[in-house]
Order: sequence, then C-alpha cells, then structure tokens
Amino acid sequence: MRRLRLPQPRGLRIRLVLAFTLVAAVTAATTGALTFREARTGVLQQSQDAVIQQLRTQVGRLAPDLAFPPDEAALSRFAVDVARSEPSGTWRVLATYGRLSAVSAAGDRFAELTPALRAAVDSSLATVFQRVAVGDGTALVVGMTVTFAEAPVKGVYNSGVHVFLTVPQTTELAYVDALVSAVERAAVPALALAVLLALLAARGVLRPVRALRHATRSIAEGRLDTRLAVHGSDELADLSHTFNETAAALEKSVAELRGMEARARRFAADVSHELRTPLAAMSAVTDVLDEDAAGLDPDTATAVRLISEETVKLARLVDDLMEISRFDAGAAVVHLDEIDLAESLRRTLDARAWTGQVECDLPPPGTLRGRVDPRRLDVVVANLVGNALRHGAPPVTLRLSDLTEPGGERLAVIEVLDSGPGIPDDVLPHVFERFYKSDAARTRTEGSGLGLAITAENVRVHGGTVHAANRAGGGAVFTVRLPLPAGEGPRGEGPREDPW
Repeated sequence: MRRLRLPQPRGLRIRLVLAFTLVAAVTAATTGALTFREARTGVLQQSQDAVIQQLRTQVGRLAPDLAFPPDEAALSRFAVDVARSEPSGTWRVLATYGRLSAVSAAGDRFAELTPALRAAVDSSLATVFQRVAVGDGTALVVGMTVTFAEAPVKGVYNSGVHVFLTVPQTTELAYVDALVSAVERAAVPALALAVLLALLAARGVLRPVRALRHATRSIAEGRLDTRLAVHGSDELADLSHTFNETAAALEKSVAELRGMEARARRFAADVSHELRTPLAAMSAVTDVLDEDAAGLDPDTATAVRLISEETVKLARLVDDLMEISRFDAGAAVVHLDEIDLAESLRRTLDARAWTGQVECDLPPPGTLRGRVDPRRLDVVVANLVGNALRHGAPPVTLRLSDLTEPGGERLAVIEVLDSGPGIPDDVLPHVFERFYKSDAARTRTEGSGLGLAITAENVRVHGGTVHAANRAGGGAVFTVRLPLPAGEGPRGEGPREDPW
C-alpha cells in the first residue's frame, strides 16, 4: 500500500495561523485593557486613600489650634499649615468659613474646585473627593468639614470650617504610563508566541488533511492502491479510515469492471476471429452464386443476391470488430511513411470509383507531404466520404489544406462536406460513438455502425483530431487535423487559411 506524506497546503495553513493570531491578539488586547483598567484604578485608589487619610490626620492635628470663630488671618495660617504638612510641597489648600476664605498660596484661584464638590461638603460631614482634568493631566480634589468632638451624648460638633485640598496626580499618571508601556512591550512577544503555537497547531491539524488531499489526487490519477495512514481516534482519523474503506471499495469495483471489460473485448475478438474462416467460405460461395444468378429463376436470383449482400455486410462487420478490438487492446500498429497526402486521397477515391461523385479541392501533387500510415489514412477518408455519400446529398466535396497554429505547429486539414440535411444537434455529440443510431427505430443500417468510431481511433493514433459540425449553408462537414512534423509543408503554394 502507498503511504503518502506530502507538502502541506499553504492556503488552509495561512488561514489557521491568521485565525490563531487574531484570537491571540484579541485576547492579549482584552487582557491588557482589563489589566490596565484594574491597575489604574488600584493606583489611583491607593493614592486618593493615602491623601484623604493624611489630610484627615493633619486637619485633626491642627484644628485645636484654630481660633473660633476664625478670622481671615487665622484661616490663612490654617491653610498654610495644612499645605506645609506635605513634604513634597504639592498640596494646595483652601479653607473657608461662611463668606471668609483663604488659600495656602497667594493669588491661587483654586479653579479645580467644582460647585458640586462644594455643595457636597456643605451638606455632609463626610469627606468627599473628585478627580478633575487639569491641562494634560488630572488632579485630586478633596473636601471635608472641620468638626469638634463634644460630650459623648451630644456627638460631633460642626465648626462650619471647610477645608479643600488639590493634589496633582503626576506621579500616579507616570505609573499608569509605565504600565501601558509594559503592556505594549509584552504584547509583541505574546503575539510571536501565539504565531509559533499556531504554526505548530496548524501543522498537527493539517497533516491528515494534506495527506487526504494528495491521496485523493493520486486516486484520481489512477493509483487506486493509495491508502492513508490512520493515527489516533479523533474525527480526522475517522475521516482517514472512511477514505481507506472508500478507496478499497472503489479499487475492487474498478478491478471488476476492468475484468468484465477485458473479457468482453476478448470475447468480441475471439468471436470475430472465429467468424472469419466461415465467412471466407461463405464469400467464396456467394461469389460463385452471383456469377450464376443470371441463369436462375427470379425468386432464386433475388435470394442469392440478398445472401451475397448480407454476407458482405457481415464480413465488413467482422473486420470492423477486429479493428476495434485491436484499438481497445492497444495492439494497433502505425506504419508511418512520408507520402504525398493529395495523391493518397485521390487514390482512395479512385479505388472505390468515387471520382465522379466527389468534388476535389486538393493542392497540386508534391506540395503537401506528411508522415502518416497510408492504410489508416485511406480508412479515414473512405469512411468519411462513404458516410457523406450515404447520408448526405450531392455535391460532396473533399478538401485538403494546411494550417499553422498560433504555437507554430503545422497541421494537415482534411474536410469532407456534403449538401444534405445536416446532423441533428442532439446527434452531433454522439456521431463517433460505437453503434450509435440517431433513429432508435431504425434497426438495420447499410454500414456496421463502427465506421466513424474506427475513423476517430485512426485519427487519434496519428495524434490528430476529428470534428463533426453543420455548415451554415446546409449540410454536414467532417474535419480531420493531422500534425505535420516541422519542415513538412507545402513546397509550392502558400499556406491556406483554416475554414473554421
């Protein structure tokens, strides 16, 4: 059995790799986005929690020293003291009491403070915060109310002093930018790894697929013993196993058909061979009877002539069957000889006394020569002309010319034209089939039904083609094209144009 391991089909592999890469890219992008969001949220949350806790601590430490009710100077000192409690110096503080307000930095308008945050602080004792956009970055704005603890029964006392803090989140944004860069740098190796894994996965998936493709092609080329190696027990293994069963059944069926065909050919050849001897004796007897038919009574003479005609037809059928058998068996031998094609066609007409019935359009003697089998060329021309005379209508024309194909190949073109009713369109595809009859009710014909099939086989062994068609003006035309070796062309006239 043939075990095939051939190159992988690239189209499917590329699609699989692209699919793997796309999935990996989407996964990496999604994971990176989620990771970035969670990390950014964590960084900002940690930063704001630290700022709020530190602000509460500092306000709680400095609030007892604040005179109450405070004046503007006291509020200013309080705001400055709260801002200075942060070593990095990034805090900006606004302290308010009623209509009084003071900032830690002179002239600071504290634009980051929004009305919503101010209102939230006014209405609640809880510490509130808000992130606002400032230029290319963000800032954290925190607001809280200064409270004093009273007696345990009375709870917390609202002093009416509000403290607002603004902190730029430059450091946090730097952390976030670094995180983005890290995610971007990690995405490239991740995609490369995904492509590598995709190649490995595609190789494993496509190995049975490519083996199946090439095994199918091998069977299509006639190597029916091709089988696939089955590995594993997955769906692809089941497919390979099913293919092997199908190939085995096909090989068995084809072997049986070939055996039946060979037996049929051998039977036809044997029968034809066995019939030749009695047919030869019958032909000799009918020849004698034909000579004496004139002296017999009319009924006997008619019977003798009928026997003679049928014997001739039977002998022709046996000869045709023998010829077809040789073609089927591949035993047809071609004896090539360089001849004058026009002269060969004239001899074919003369031998059958068709010269007066067929119009000839042939080049002058010696102008078109070719290497052909003279006997087989005679059979081709005789069958085509005889078919035109029997089924067409006069005038019947035999034409010979030469043609040069676009690729430089030279051809001899033989045409047989008649002026009859032509060939029905549904019959044209079958005219060269064996025993084909255009009229199913017509059980007897003058010929054997193999003439055109033998013609096609004789043209094929010469490497040529034969074609049947209907003429535009009425009638049928059969065109034979035979290759001419290089250098074998007309020696007198120039090449004629192909009529088709």
